[in-house]
Amino acid sequence: MPPGSGNAGAADMERLGQNASASIARHQFAQAEQACRAMERLDSFAPDPWVYRARMAQRQNDFYGAAAHARKALALAPRRLDVRLVAAESGIYTGDIAGTLKALNAIEKDACSDLPSLYQLCALYTQLGRHAAAYRCARRVRDMDPASLNHRYLLASAAIAVGKIGEAEALLDELVRAVPEEGDPYYNRAGLRKQTPERNHVAAIRQQLSKTPVQHQSYTPLCYALGKELEDLGDWDGSYAAIAKGAAARRARLAYKVEDDVRTADSIIRTFDQDWWNSTPAGENVPGPVFVLGLPRSGTTLVDRILSSHSEVASLGEVSDFAYAVIRAGFPARSKAELIARSATADMTALGAQVRAALRGYGEPEPFLIDKTPANYLYLGLIAKALPGARIIHVHRHPLASGYAMFKTLFRMGYPFSYDLEDIGRYYLAYHRLMAHWRALFGPRILDVSYERLVDDQEAVSRTILDHCGLEWQPQCLEFHRNAAPTATASATQVRQPIYRSARDLWRRHEASLQPLRAVLENGGVPCA
Repeated sequence: MPPGSGNAGAADMERLGQNASASIARHQFAQAEQACRAMERLDSFAPDPWVYRARMAQRQNDFYGAAAHARKALALAPRRLDVRLVAAESGIYTGDIAGTLKALNAIEKDACSDLPSLYQLCALYTQLGRHAAAYRCARRVRDMDPASLNHRYLLASAAIAVGKIGEAEALLDELVRAVPEEGDPYYNRAGLRKQTPERNHVAAIRQQLSKTPVQHQSYTPLCYALGKELEDLGDWDGSYAAIAKGAAARRARLAYKVEDDVRTADSIIRTFDQDWWNSTPAGENVPGPVFVLGLPRSGTTLVDRILSSHSEVASLGEVSDFAYAVIRAGFPARSKAELIARSATADMTALGAQVRAALRGYGEPEPFLIDKTPANYLYLGLIAKALPGARIIHVHRHPLASGYAMFKTLFRMGYPFSYDLEDIGRYYLAYHRLMAHWRALFGPRILDVSYERLVDDQEAVSRTILDHCGLEWQPQCLEFHRNAAPTATASATQVRQPIYRSARDLWRRHEASLQPLRAVLENGGVPCA
């Protein structure tokens, strides 16, 4: 009988595992390692210590170390689903996307009625932009435990991504009735369609808001839900007031300082200068991929859908493969500044090859693949050097339109600057300086696409985009709303409609309220006329 067997040993292993997990969450890695060693003393054949070590290494950006720990766990327990999932996940961070997808498909076949594994599968498929597979797993999870509210919410999110809007709305209606104190279902439901005077939820949202303290986590999503529905109904002042209250509540809970992001942008500009550009050898010059980037809510999803309607193009959505490759190249950087410095000395041929292999690992057969990650503008110098054959499309809007579009969106993750107008302004100025710097280094590589021009003259701008990518014109690109490909961005429902102009100049209805943003932008040299 191996050490640690029996009920007492199992209870001790569970307790130590909980300690390790809690320590990792608090970034107390020395304490987590102590728990791992204690687990090994109980059972030297247990995979659990190596699972926790993999999680520790991943948290510290040691992606190859995490994969090595995961392989040790897998060798000890090759049939345990949770161990197989950890090993599969490690491939996302090392760039082995093909291996990860193969492993996930095998795990899905074996998971049967294992709820935790199916739940994790859904999360990993979503992370990889495999929304049809995530939806499939989410349905199995919900069907196995239909009473679970979390499982209904999981299925609603997956349904939105694959365009099953009616199903998602029905599920969210159920959640609102079951847990009216939870704010997220109200916000997700509000964005599924344009609300009308005959069919909206304004009264219910207001009633719930009246019972929700400002400090409660549901206050912000309720405010944003109310703002969205009032905007649909043409109550511009009421809409802005609701959004501003929700944003202020969200901002008050964040420790974010926009100065940190400004310093990062300026550090990138100093590091990737003309001397770096002139002296750094470029990677292999092979065609592709296509990078569609810009600030969030700037029109990147619209451009992505137009391009991916072409028969030779597939969109991978918002994937993090380039960012992970940069982190691997800069390891063991302990700060953003160190990561920037170390990544500038990376081997561009190796970096480009890793990114191409990762993107091809998704298995899409089309010759042109789109990485539509907005924040890739931070890495444009590395993208241009490591991937000389890449096409770069930068989408932008009027500065106040861009700022307001971000301000009125409740992001699930990232973009902490978007909840305060002055933060937005200062972040925008840093982004504006950085894009000007990239243009000075390799301007002809970048196609700047104005969202306003695209909305006003869809065909002409679409032809320019395709020409920049070296693609022949195909008329189906004008009918991007018929594109059935899943999407999980904040524009998931809008991109399933033809281009409409109602949102183009919506910010003008709030010009007085947006004065703090205008002041920061114009004082920083960005005109807002």
